[in-house]
Formats: sequence, C-alpha cells, structure tokens
Amino acid sequence: MVQEQHYHTLVNREPWYAGVPDEERIALARAPIHVMLDNLRSAFNVGSIFRTADACAVTHLHLCGMTAHPPHKKLEKTALGAFDYVPWSYYERNRDCLDVLEEQGIPVVAVETVEGAPDYRDFCWPSPVAVVFGNEENGVNARVLRRCSAVVQIPMFGYKKSINVATAFGIVVYHILDEWRKKAKPTTDEDGKNIGADTHNKDDTALFFSPGI
Repeated sequence: MVQEQHYHTLVNREPWYAGVPDEERIALARAPIHVMLDNLRSAFNVGSIFRTADACAVTHLHLCGMTAHPPHKKLEKTALGAFDYVPWSYYERNRDCLDVLEEQGIPVVAVETVEGAPDYRDFCWPSPVAVVFGNEENGVNARVLRRCSAVVQIPMFGYKKSINVATAFGIVVYHILDEWRKKAKPTTDEDGKNIGADTHNKDDTALFFSPGI
C-alpha cells in the first residue's frame, strides 16, 4: 500500500517560493535524487532527514515499514514543517517501494557497511539515483540489498564504527550534489587555461536540477 502526500497550504519561507501557486511550487526544480528510508525506528531521525532533504531539494522521500511519516508529533518536532516542502510517499512493504523505483528506471544504491563495498566518495553516482538508508540498529534489509544496483559505505575510523543515519544522509547527499556540480562546471577558459571550479556560483542548481515529480 502506498500513501501519497497531500500537500498543505504552503508558506513562503524562501525567496524563490514567493508568488508561486501551490501546484507549481511542487513542480519546481529539484535534484534528481530519490531517498528510500528502510524501517527507520527514530521519528527524530526521519524529521531531521526531511529538513536536510528540503535543503538539498531532493525529488522524493520514500518511507517504508516502521519509518515514521506525517502526521507524527515527534517527526514534526525535528522536521520543522519541512514535510510541507518535500514530496513523500509511505509504503507498508519496502518491496513495493523498490517496485516503483525500478518501474521508473531509477538505479538504487544502498549506503551500508558491507565488506568490499566502495567508499561513497569513489563511487560514480548516476543521475537520477535512489539512495537507501536503513534501520539504525540492523541496517538495510538483506532483501533490499539484493535488489540494489550497488552498495557503498562511509568509512569509519573510530572504535564504535557507526554513525547516525540522519548524519549519514547529509554526508552522502551533499557529496552527490557536489560531485555533479564539479562534473558540470568547466575548469578551463576559452584558451584552455585551467581556471578551476567556481565553488561560489549561486546558479549551481541549474546545472543538475530537473522538474520535480
């Protein structure tokens, strides 16, 4: 069963929202990143992910199984209204979510500590892409991993070798955006002189964003 988000009346919180009707607001440019949350147990983590997803303008959050979804008081406390701005769907079964992503032809990449998995920074991220984050204790479900196009991991150097899932989400998604930005930007001028990447261009989003779904 899939529960689609019904958008509430939107408040203009950012300059580029001003004067845009609700139905057009939802279709504004977004990063071609889908995110699947596989049975996250903490509503606070989900709320934090909603906030970062809005900051990154991800295309869609796919919430599966026990993952909290609106309306939910704990989620709302950390999301601070971000779920009004981020398209989302809820699935009782994670396999239904995978079916939807596969039908759309979107490669699915899990972030999980798996022996032999490449560092997320060494992976060539496709566009569009769906990124999977798993349960805080058990990780991504084994059945989900088997259906993924690839698995990447965040290197751990400390004793515990673990990281908060909302933190992991921010690390990986911002890296993806940065990788796409660097690939899209010219590093030489008309004469072939190396000028480097412009890391302060305010029009970065135009390089890799497509209309939201």
